[in-house]
Order: sequence, then structure tokens, then C-alpha cells
Amino acid sequence: MKTPKRIQPLVDEGLIDAVMRQLMSGKEATVYVVRCGDDVRCAKVYKEANQRSFHQAVAYQEGRRVKNSRQARAMEKGTRYGRKMAEEVWQNAEVDALYRLAAAGVRVPTPHVCFEGVLLMELVTDADGNAAPRLNDVPLTRERALELHAAILHQVVLMLCAGVIHGDLSEYNILVDADGPVIIDLPQAIDAAGSSVAAAMLERDVSNLATFFGAFAPELVGSQYGKEIWNLYQGGLLTGHTPLTGRVAEPEGTADVGAVIREIELARQEEADRVLSKLGRDA
Repeated sequence: MKTPKRIQPLVDEGLIDAVMRQLMSGKEATVYVVRCGDDVRCAKVYKEANQRSFHQAVAYQEGRRVKNSRQARAMEKGTRYGRKMAEEVWQNAEVDALYRLAAAGVRVPTPHVCFEGVLLMELVTDADGNAAPRLNDVPLTRERALELHAAILHQVVLMLCAGVIHGDLSEYNILVDADGPVIIDLPQAIDAAGSSVAAAMLERDVSNLATFFGAFAPELVGSQYGKEIWNLYQGGLLTGHTPLTGRVAEPEGTADVGAVIREIELARQEEADRVLSKLGRDA
């Protein structure tokens, strides 16, 4: 196929030899299958800020750091330079998260280089060498749903032990290869220790999983794995081998109304993003 304009600089630099086909287009990026010497990889081309349907809410940027105070001030003021820096932070967040999570044993694609707003990384494949399907496209039985749900929860726990929360986890950004689930799409990754909404983000991610798998394994509906995982993390008791029950004791005392409102708003935005993403796939 014709080389997309955004990928041409990587071809000019010898990082990519040829673009084979478009793999998918989502709310934040378009992904292409590319050939790099003898290797087949994927190139994730980030969309410009005004083309993304995913909202760079303050909640997703909280706790992220830039190189110096000048860049931070420019980003706060929204200057042209500041917007450029914000884009770099947004794109580099995924690269940083991928390296950080891979080192922690989380199953994520191997990153190779991020250049001119294009992330070159491993192409996750199935047993036949084809691009691995998204979880949404995997046929499920009750037993397979429970198996995959447990495997993905394990990845969520490993991520949190590494201080990272996905922030947008759903059946659309989990691939399933011959060895199990692979977590993808991490530019909105949350710093667990530096975000005031980390607990709400984690619970929403885990709730998304329960809702999806609950259609095949109804016992997962209403489970409280998100709260349980967060409570263990806060108590310093969470490890990759911590047994989970999906149940937590109800706390005594008054409810945190502000936290409830924030969680409702996050859920509302998530549903809006899901609708936009589905419209984009159906177009």
C-alpha cells in the first residue's frame, strides 16, 4: 500500500522498509502492519489532539512529569510550544508504560522506537502468525470467560504492583494470543501513586471486565475485585500471588459524595467514548 505521510519519516530513516496494510483505526491512533528487514511489526500513528475522540482529561495527566519548569508552564498556559510538549508527553507515556510494565512481567507488546509521533512495536500474533484478535472477537464459553477474566485480573494486579493503572481497559484493548491476554493502548496510563482518582480508575477498569465477562459467566456481575485489589494495594499487601475473592467488607461511616460524583462522571465519559469508538469501527 502507499506509505502514509506520517510514516514516511521512519521509512526515510531506514526504520521501516514497507507498509503492508492498515490493521485498525481507533479513537487515538491508526495502526499499520509494517516490514522492518526480516521482521513484521506494527506502527501506531497517533492522531493529532483535535482528531482524537479520547479526551485528555486532567485526571489522565495528573502525576505526569515533564523535563523542566519551562515546559510545565507552557503546557499550563496552552501555548503552541506547550501544546507540542503536551503531545510529546501523551505519546511518550505509552512508551514509558510499556517498558515499565514489561520489566514487571506484564504481557504487553515490546516497543522498539517512538519517532515523529509514530510508535514502532511488536506485532502480537496468534498461533498461525496472524494478528492476534481483540478480546471482543474471541469466542467464549463460561469456562473460557472465567479463565481469561482471572488471567487479565492477574495482569491488572501486576500493573498496579508496578504503580500503573491502565485507565481505559476494556475488551477492545486486550489482545489474546496463544499464551493468553496481552494489554495494549496505554497512552492514558495512570500513575497509581500520583493521581487523586487512581482508585476510581482502577475500579472502572475492573468493572468493565466484569461487565463484559459477566455476559458469559453471570457470577462475575456484581463482584468487587476492583475495590479488593485497591484495598490490598493501599495496605501494602498486594503481590502478583495474592489470592482474590471478589468480595470486600462494607465500610462503616458516611459516604464520600465527592468520590461518587467523580466516579459517575468517569463512567459517563467512558460510555461516550465507547459510543464514539463503536461509530468509528462501524463507519
